[in-house]
Amino acid sequence: MKVVFFGRTSNGKSSVINAMLCDKVLPSGIGHTTNCFLRVEGTDGNESFLLTEGSEERKSIKTVNQLAHALHQDELLDAGSLVCVMWPKAKCALLRDDLVLVDSPGIDVTTELDSWIDKFCLDADVFVLVANSESTLMQTEKFFFHKVNERLSSPNIFILNNRWDASASEPEYMEEVRRQHMDRCSSFLVDELGVVDRAQASDRIFFVSAKEVLQARIQKAQGMPEAGGALAEGFQARMFEFQNFERRFEECISQSAVKTKFEQHTVRAKQISEALRLIMDSVHVATQEQRIHCMETREDRQDRMEFIDKQLDLLSMDCKAKIKKITEEVERQVSNAMAEEIRRLYVLVYKNELHRHIEEGLGRNMSERCSAGITNALQNTQTEMNEGLKPLLPAPVREQVDKLVPRQCFSLSYDLACDKLCSDFQEDIGFHFSMGWTMLVNRFLGPKNTRRALMGYNDQVPRPLALTPVSTSMPPFPQGSMTQEELMVSMVTGLASLTSRTSMGIIVVGGVIWKAVGWRLIALSVGMYGLMYVYERLTWTTKAKERAFKRQFVEYASEKLQLIVSYTGSNCSHQVQQELAGSFAGLCQQVDVTRQNLEEEISDMNNKIELLDTLQSKAKLLRNKAGWLDSELNMFTQQYLHQGR
Repeated sequence: MKVVFFGRTSNGKSSVINAMLCDKVLPSGIGHTTNCFLRVEGTDGNESFLLTEGSEERKSIKTVNQLAHALHQDELLDAGSLVCVMWPKAKCALLRDDLVLVDSPGIDVTTELDSWIDKFCLDADVFVLVANSESTLMQTEKFFFHKVNERLSSPNIFILNNRWDASASEPEYMEEVRRQHMDRCSSFLVDELGVVDRAQASDRIFFVSAKEVLQARIQKAQGMPEAGGALAEGFQARMFEFQNFERRFEECISQSAVKTKFEQHTVRAKQISEALRLIMDSVHVATQEQRIHCMETREDRQDRMEFIDKQLDLLSMDCKAKIKKITEEVERQVSNAMAEEIRRLYVLVYKNELHRHIEEGLGRNMSERCSAGITNALQNTQTEMNEGLKPLLPAPVREQVDKLVPRQCFSLSYDLACDKLCSDFQEDIGFHFSMGWTMLVNRFLGPKNTRRALMGYNDQVPRPLALTPVSTSMPPFPQGSMTQEELMVSMVTGLASLTSRTSMGIIVVGGVIWKAVGWRLIALSVGMYGLMYVYERLTWTTKAKERAFKRQFVEYASEKLQLIVSYTGSNCSHQVQQELAGSFAGLCQQVDVTRQNLEEEISDMNNKIELLDTLQSKAKLLRNKAGWLDSELNMFTQQYLHQGR
């Protein structure tokens, strides 16, 4: 609590403070005039020291004379300076209650009263006007407190009419002078300042002698009687008056501590609690809105990820079906085209290097027949896959999907490998009479069966022996039924073996024919047979050999190529499948990246929602605490601050 003493020069302000502290703390008396503001407060140490304004240096003082000397030696101190006098609490009981007493220069020494009020009076709890009872209240004193009253609301003001011991020399005028001072001081407090009412004014005006009280208390502290020494008549009354002032002063300090300090702090605390409540309320609302936004965002991301998963499954099945369909179509188209080209293979066989030429020509024809359609179907399928997967991608990626998943130039590869297929081809361009025995058999049985018939039908696969013994009473079962072709081969083989064993067969057959048709018909037949032989032999030229060679090679290559028709179709369909699968995998990779980003966003939203929940709960807790604190402050104000109103 802060108490400020004001008055004109040499009115005894320092003496009043010393009397209240029961010790000579501040310089007072003849030759000692306070030239600056002195702030007296207690210290827990045993040594007193001095602190000047703007300096942390401690100036040790042991006696009042040293203090007075130090104050007068400091040339930098002016009337508006502040000096802190730290006095041990053990020496002054009044300083133990955190009471601060401020002594001031005379208010008649300067005109800078406003700066004094701003600097030293705005936080003061009690003002003590020390007046000289040998005179009356001066306009300077009234003017100062009028300014204080303008700046502060209802300040606590005490008026001490000091040096009342001078009235003892004129006892017949004492009561009249006292009444005159009382009326003027009461009028000043009640009518001019309006800080108290008429009934309370008597408790704020006192007639004392600070010098007598200080001397008596020092004597008492030294073990001597209080009334000892040269004291004026009426000392006990003046001593009682000073004690009454101290009692009223303590009551006012206590009430001021509650009303001035606690009320200000209570108002400030209510303002802080209200501001805190509003802030926490706004934080709670903001976190609630942000939480709702985050939950909506998370739900949107989850719905989109679920949509992506479902659509990706559907599109995967659809794309697989399209890939399967187009690969089957490619295989069928390539197989049909290759079969057609094999049937037209004789057109390509016209020069040397047949293997390479057939492979290049057949591949070129296959490319002309199949590649364009397959490529268009492939590109259409890729476009359909892109359009199907684009809705699953975010807008920036959707615009750059062609760059992220570039389409490569696709061309079917028809790897026929004719050089390997026809590596065992053996041409036969020797002369063969068309009506010869070998050619006739070949015409009816084919090349393989002709060789078997002419060379003997002895290359039959032996039948395996039965593992279970066969009963002799049962007839033997045939080992296997012979086909019609095998039966024909067997008959011709028997006939050939018969004619090859003996020439008797020729004579017998010739004789039979001679008897049946006659020799003229036989001669004509032999002549015609010979002419045919001569004609064919003469026409067997290089061109005929070339035609025979082409025919043999076409038949052989066609037979071999027929074996790889399905393989080539499967190979082409596999190429298309790989291309489409690669494109779909690239698109799926972009979808997976989008899905991963969605998962990260959902995780971030979960963390943010958790953080917002924590903030929301804390904001709600602090808001409730602010409301509880406000109610507690209202109860405190009603119970302690407004109880006397």
